[in-house]
Amino acid sequence: MSAANRAAALFADEHGGAASAVWSAPGRVNVIGEHTDYNDGFVLPIALPHRTAVAIRPRPDRLFSVATLGSDGRLHRSPAVTTEELSPGNPSGWAAYPAGVAWALREAGFTLGGADLVVVGEVPTGAGLSSSHALECAVALALLDTVHQAPGEPDALSLGEIARLVQRAENDFAGAPTGLLDQTASLACTAAHALFFDVRSGESEQIPFDPRSVGLELLVIDTRVKHSHSESGYGQRRQGCERAADLLELKALRDVAIGDLAATLPNLPEELRPLVRHVVTENDRVLTTVDELRAGRYAEIGPLLTASHASLRDDYRVSAPELDLAVDSALEAGALGARMIGGGFGGSAIALVPVADRPDIERAVRSAFERQHLTAPRLFTAVPSAGAGRDL
Repeated sequence: MSAANRAAALFADEHGGAASAVWSAPGRVNVIGEHTDYNDGFVLPIALPHRTAVAIRPRPDRLFSVATLGSDGRLHRSPAVTTEELSPGNPSGWAAYPAGVAWALREAGFTLGGADLVVVGEVPTGAGLSSSHALECAVALALLDTVHQAPGEPDALSLGEIARLVQRAENDFAGAPTGLLDQTASLACTAAHALFFDVRSGESEQIPFDPRSVGLELLVIDTRVKHSHSESGYGQRRQGCERAADLLELKALRDVAIGDLAATLPNLPEELRPLVRHVVTENDRVLTTVDELRAGRYAEIGPLLTASHASLRDDYRVSAPELDLAVDSALEAGALGARMIGGGFGGSAIALVPVADRPDIERAVRSAFERQHLTAPRLFTAVPSAGAGRDL
């Protein structure tokens, strides 16, 4: 049963009647372009088939209630609060993510009534696959639906505007200093494509991306090492980038051209140089990857993925031993390229692998983790899928 159908069934059980709508949004894998989004740069994500669904029904008393299906198979309920009571820190914990969206919409001028929500998620949490943004995007669309402002309605917000509202919920309510990559991917990706997104301009292009058509697959390796943007060194890296841009008198590190990198680095404190080197070279790798995919040269992006991982490991310093093990073992077993994805400090890696070799590569990765006495990784193929939308 799909997440949407499960959310609808649980809603009926919980609230004694049918939901008025069910919306869902996917997790994402970023093919390349890590830590470039909050530097006004370029990213290239795909949406996953794994989705988070939100069943919703308005209520007249302005109370906002959320229940979510936990990994233990039980519904976990957050205490109901009025939409006027929502503020950063109230509520806290997992409920901060859906509540933060309602707060961001209220702060943007939307007059929200009360609503009951039931959430069912398929996106693995803490795996660097953007489970929090899948939740927030689905909640945003469901709440906008209650005020007749969902996509497709007259005078509805654009997907870009919705993404920025979700970003505000994540940054200012949940306390995670994320950029625009994850929200935009969850809302705007399409099946069999990667989304080439210029964060500064807001322009995007759907790049055909179907590795299976050329005998390749994008293998996700979830190390099961949990991470949290609000608790990790993610914010420190972002602050370092902002400081470097200020010292260079630039709006963002996006403005450092690859050809000017060598001359630019000596103008910065030594501790900031690796951050700048990663961002500038990563933007260049995104552009090169897009060129290769436009030409249908899928295999050629493999070395770019591997170079991205080396940069994230050595310059940006956001990898983890388990991520390095996943990448190295996949490459040794025949992957064409591999890299960590997401904010870092845990989560997942991806590997571009020949379909025929995938079973051997999976065995090699599992064996490497077993030899290190680590929890077995979760492996699955990332199939480029559709973005958020209404299911029921």
